[in-house]
Amino acid sequence: MPLSPGERLGPYEILAPVGAGGMGEVYRASDPRLGREVAIKVSAERFSERFDREARVIASLNHPNICTLFDVGPNYLVMELLEGPTLADRIQEGAVPLEEALAIARQIADALDAAHEKGIVHRDLKPGNVKIKPDGVVKVLDFGLAKTGGTPALPSDNSPTLTMAQTEAGMILGTASYMAPEQAKGKPVDKRADIYAFGVVLYEMLAGKRLHRGETTTEVLASVLKEEPKWEKIPPQVRRLLQRCLEKDPQKRLRHIGDAMELVDDATHAPAVTSRAGRQWPWPAVAGALTIALAAVGWNWWRTPSFTDRPLVRQDVDLGSDISLPVTPPYVSNAVLSPDGTRVVFVATVSGTPKLFTRRLDQPKAIELAGTEGARGPFFSPDGHWIGFGAPPKLNKISVDGGAVLLLTNLASQFAGASWGQDGIIVAQVGSPLTRIPEGGGQPTPVIEFASGETAQTSPQILPGGKAVLFAANTKTGAETATVEVVSLADRRRKTLVQGGAFPRYVPSFTSAGRGAGHLLYTSKGALLAIPFDSESLETHGTAVPILNDIGGPTGVAGKFDVSLTGTLIYQKGVGGTRPMLTVQWLGSAGRREPLLAKPGAYLTPSLSPDGKKLAMVIIDTGGRQDVHVYEWQSDRTTKLTFGDHLYTAPVWSPDSRYVIFASQGGGIFWTRADGAGQLQPLLPSKTVPIPSSFSFDGKRLAYWEQVAGASQLWTLPVNEQDGQLKAGTPEQFLKDQFNDSEPAFSPDGKWIAYRSNESGTTTEVYVRPFPPPASGQGGKWVISNQGGQRPVWSRTSHDLLFLAPDGQVMAANYTVKGDSFVADKARVWLAKPGGTEFDLSSDGKRLAVLTPVQLAEAPKIEHEVVFLENFFDELRRRVPLSK
Repeated sequence: MPLSPGERLGPYEILAPVGAGGMGEVYRASDPRLGREVAIKVSAERFSERFDREARVIASLNHPNICTLFDVGPNYLVMELLEGPTLADRIQEGAVPLEEALAIARQIADALDAAHEKGIVHRDLKPGNVKIKPDGVVKVLDFGLAKTGGTPALPSDNSPTLTMAQTEAGMILGTASYMAPEQAKGKPVDKRADIYAFGVVLYEMLAGKRLHRGETTTEVLASVLKEEPKWEKIPPQVRRLLQRCLEKDPQKRLRHIGDAMELVDDATHAPAVTSRAGRQWPWPAVAGALTIALAAVGWNWWRTPSFTDRPLVRQDVDLGSDISLPVTPPYVSNAVLSPDGTRVVFVATVSGTPKLFTRRLDQPKAIELAGTEGARGPFFSPDGHWIGFGAPPKLNKISVDGGAVLLLTNLASQFAGASWGQDGIIVAQVGSPLTRIPEGGGQPTPVIEFASGETAQTSPQILPGGKAVLFAANTKTGAETATVEVVSLADRRRKTLVQGGAFPRYVPSFTSAGRGAGHLLYTSKGALLAIPFDSESLETHGTAVPILNDIGGPTGVAGKFDVSLTGTLIYQKGVGGTRPMLTVQWLGSAGRREPLLAKPGAYLTPSLSPDGKKLAMVIIDTGGRQDVHVYEWQSDRTTKLTFGDHLYTAPVWSPDSRYVIFASQGGGIFWTRADGAGQLQPLLPSKTVPIPSSFSFDGKRLAYWEQVAGASQLWTLPVNEQDGQLKAGTPEQFLKDQFNDSEPAFSPDGKWIAYRSNESGTTTEVYVRPFPPPASGQGGKWVISNQGGQRPVWSRTSHDLLFLAPDGQVMAANYTVKGDSFVADKARVWLAKPGGTEFDLSSDGKRLAVLTPVQLAEAPKIEHEVVFLENFFDELRRRVPLSK
């Protein structure tokens, strides 16, 4: 019967129960003779033979990665007391980063090698039988099913163990998910069964999910016997090792566990986990200044971190003078750290085009991830193997090692952040309210609807356990009107945590106070604030405290920071959230540059009026409001057309230059007079965000694109002017297909529409189709770009169709029309180095108005410099304790 604290078992005093199962109970106990605490496994009577076998096996083994046996009693074993979680506990929190997984695997392999050298086969290796001590040392437990030499172990009905027959040949022992195929068939096994189980355990660590799964034992065993591993979640460095370990035919399987780690790609450089503190980053720009403590907490980040009073260490790091970190867009960070803190991924603008770069902190150079042109807002998968990113009009993912860019879903509006949960679900702002998307890609489904008066839900973060999501909500725009919210995914209940904050992030900095205890970080007006927060109860405690005052971008809603699970913070410096970013420049085809709008500001989506006198654009002010303005360069006068009740974007001129049409993030298309004298008027009410793109020359049709059934599609809208008012007819879909089509542009004669599409499957290209489309639906289609193109713009004065190439060059294709055929020449370079990706063509067709980054004399390195703060969790605990 169970023992109570204070009772004695031989010389040992029982302190507390640890666990119980079919084989008996385990207790924490005190050994008064040696003044130490021990673990005592008490046998149920029917397990006496098993315990005798386990005692003999462990006694024959003396290895640092095998639990030590101290004493044997009549019905109990006295063993080393092991603090810390099991490997099963660790995997339950998410996939294990590669270096950490290999360090654990190396020690498991060493333990098995020692056992196999003595003729002992464990036969029940699984994550629940592996313990991880706080110092990182791994211990293999439970040799109760071990087979010694040629003597078979006796059957057992231990709860996690299967006994399906009583003959030696038919005996099936071991947890089903980790059995070797020959073991599942009830055949005799040798050490190669342990090698198979080792491969299954390593696979589970890296994938975060069991290799063999099923609702019943039969289904699991069927998976063991028939299903092959899926390798897409497994880093290339270890696939060769796992392929050798997971051969279903034992004759083809790796024969000696001692050879296992030799099969790991040398590029991994995985250290043994014996001491997890004190490593230094050998990155030349950082070495000697930052001491990594990531391993001290990385393996079990919300259970047993190391709580030391380490000082905050700051290092400014130049990512490269040849790149420029974007200051926009808001709601996302340009530089993020992998969960284990060993890798940084950042967006950098090179030759005017934003791209993703990755850099391990133990490597001297960053590597460009090919195919990521237009990237923004990168985010890591929980295992650190994948990077998600927005590349409007798509949400994509790519392996950290590079390779194919895979589509997750299409974007219905401006991308405003995403978070990848441990359950394989991504929560993202890809439309208006937050949506969830499978990590393999697919149709978005809503997480939550807008509350009354709400216009945006941005910067989501899935909390540990995957039961709730943090996000920022806006009823207008700007940090002063934003709120930090949390929503339960089970019942969609939500509550407000902070008024006047944006870009919320939970960090597990207080785990000694219990699971879920940590801090909520958020930004406000260029400052980073922290308040104690429990991710289990979803409650804040105390008062927020400012931590940094130089974080963010040109708006109060830009976060521009990230925190690894190991306590390192990276952020992009700002100046009170008000630093100007861009000017507007005239650029001719010969490259001559003249100022159009010299005053720096946060400008977006330039649109030149047909009369050649004005420029419409979006300006983001210091409070984060995003409004449409019109600039007249002859008088140097700017007129504001909208006033911050929504996020406004994509201004388009009417052909007579009297009206400006634009989209609202609150939903729908609006119009107003260009001189600012009129009121804002709806043109196309909608709950989604249709994006206006181009007017026909006669002003009777507006082309726009809108998300339909998960793909952006092209539409035209009849428009008439009546008594100074614009009236819209019924929208008509121009092109209905399964592809992602956007950026429609009417030709000057109104007979053709150029647009951007991902129809080719590998890149987005610029296409041309006739307008109106033939009634048969079988009209011609011509591809204009080659190996990528976007932002088509027609010249009004020549037969040129311009577009932006992936390398940042502006290209032009000369065309002719022959009857109902459109004939385009091979595109030529029109402007080699525009210095920006957002532009419009002047009415005379001779020059571009280009948004161009500003180089500030007082801060020349700001655009390619980030800040690392090491030991950030320690700093949070000092400055914002639970009592605050």
